[in-house]
Amino acid sequence: MILKKAFTLLSVSSCLTIYYGQEKIIDTVYVFDNQMKKVKLFHSLNTLSPEAIQKNSSNLSEVLRFQSPVYIKENGRGAVSSPSFRGTTAQQTAFVWNGININSQFLGQGDINNIALFGYDQMDIKSGGGSVIYGSGAIGGSIHLNNNLSFNNGFSGLFNSEVASFGTYNNFLKAAYSNDKFSFKASANYLISENDYKVPEKNNYINRNGKFYNTTFNFGAAYKIANHQTISWQSQFYDATQNYRIIEENGNKTSYAAQTFRSLLSWDINKSKISNSLKAAYTEDNFQYFGVYNAPFTSGGINKNYIFKNDFNYFIIPKLNINVIGEFQQNQGDGLGDSGIENVSRNVGSVAGLLRYFATPNLRFEAGIKQDFVENIDSPLLYSFSGKWKANSWYQVNLNLSKNFRFPSFNDLYWNPGGNLNLKSETSVQADMNHEFSVAGFTLSLSPYYMKIDNMIRWLPTAFGYWAPVNTDKVESYGLESQLSYQKSFNKNHSVKLTAGYVYTKSVDLATQKQLTYVPLHKVSSNVDYQYKFLKVYAQGMFNGLTYTTSDESKKYAIYPYFVMNAGISATILKKYTLGFKVNNITDTVYETVDYYPLPKRNYSVNATINF
Repeated sequence: MILKKAFTLLSVSSCLTIYYGQEKIIDTVYVFDNQMKKVKLFHSLNTLSPEAIQKNSSNLSEVLRFQSPVYIKENGRGAVSSPSFRGTTAQQTAFVWNGININSQFLGQGDINNIALFGYDQMDIKSGGGSVIYGSGAIGGSIHLNNNLSFNNGFSGLFNSEVASFGTYNNFLKAAYSNDKFSFKASANYLISENDYKVPEKNNYINRNGKFYNTTFNFGAAYKIANHQTISWQSQFYDATQNYRIIEENGNKTSYAAQTFRSLLSWDINKSKISNSLKAAYTEDNFQYFGVYNAPFTSGGINKNYIFKNDFNYFIIPKLNINVIGEFQQNQGDGLGDSGIENVSRNVGSVAGLLRYFATPNLRFEAGIKQDFVENIDSPLLYSFSGKWKANSWYQVNLNLSKNFRFPSFNDLYWNPGGNLNLKSETSVQADMNHEFSVAGFTLSLSPYYMKIDNMIRWLPTAFGYWAPVNTDKVESYGLESQLSYQKSFNKNHSVKLTAGYVYTKSVDLATQKQLTYVPLHKVSSNVDYQYKFLKVYAQGMFNGLTYTTSDESKKYAIYPYFVMNAGISATILKKYTLGFKVNNITDTVYETVDYYPLPKRNYSVNATINF
């Protein structure tokens, strides 16, 4: 019954769009995640361009480690990797592709190094809850991988090739064409690395059998039916293999393969008072674990998701805006091998409403409410509130309050033995306040926050000899995120850009009053860019504070503080050809983000780019 109500609201909001609306707005850029423009009105985001992503081109882990407040747990370069926002877990981070939540239905999270790095037009990193808009898992924060399509830009293309240490080769090709009615963009990326680095200081560590490679294809197209209507399509194909490190030269080699397909079709209507975006999406994730090299897979799974989403937006008066979002999903999963998960499925529906009030050009408010309908799982009523006030030319303040959640994954519910059908959804309540000061070209942002998480799902050993998930932990997390930025051009020939961030994170298990594992108390990151005419230079630095690896806060087994620095230089010739050179880990630091898995010492790369 509740799912029928969700479908009804979805259909009604679609019909309202056709009925209302008199005037037209012509956009030169089509953005697939239409909510992102609204999110930026009320929340601070860290936005990375393709050029910024290129600085850390080996994988998404490196990008987030050096250019965001997120802590990354990586089991060696290119291996299994997961994020931690504000002291939360990987399952409490939402990965969002063009407005669609793409967390694994089996694991409830995303493996960062099995998510394509290239082919996006921008990447947005948002700290804090976002379940009202982006669904399950958006508790600690969300990572948004966005594409757009431009009109009236003719033909353009780019080819980039990079050769790096450890037998690494990375090639990326992108082409786009558009006129006043039609837009098309395609890209392809192939990355391969032997990844056989050595760290002698860590028990003569050798990353044997560490090879990884992946291939990505992205396609996007949009057509203007009329000046106020657009039909668009975006798809991504991703295929990857990671080999897992072995200790002995003749040890048994294992590997993990993943194939991903995502496709999104959207019909958008945009007028002066009313807009509507109706989306249909299909996503599929396949994975296989090979316990013996060159043998049939040992275990694996396939996950299929059918998604329908409608986003209706209406300005009642110029200052008052109502936004209704309806969504329905069917999630299907079939485990292979010894998981015991066979042909499971569930229906998930949701209805959200947001009210935005623009009191003055400098004062605005947003209030949201959402109800999810998850088959056989009770879901809490979610809410959010944001207010933003620009007090004067040098100070503005932003307040955010929200309740967010994550429902159990297929593994949590159905793994055999151990799955628990009685699990409750994880919930969190949180608040943060962002203070932004702008003086003499510098912008300083200070964001204290507080979060409490209930019913956290943990896998614990049972008396029967296997592990099972239970709702146990209550976690309290509080701290500070801050960022200083500066950008200036001098005499038309010189320009400089600085971004530096500091994060303090206290995340405590309330039962033990101990800091959670793999949550550093302090993290500092900085990026400096300088350009003189055709020459560009950049430097990156990242300091990571004491990080406990055991639940008793043992300093004996902790990861001690470290500092890592990267730098690069590039020159552009005839405005079309660019040559670059990068040095990673200039300081030759021995460091790790997961115990016993050190990351590479000093390494190098050269790259060339052709724009056409």
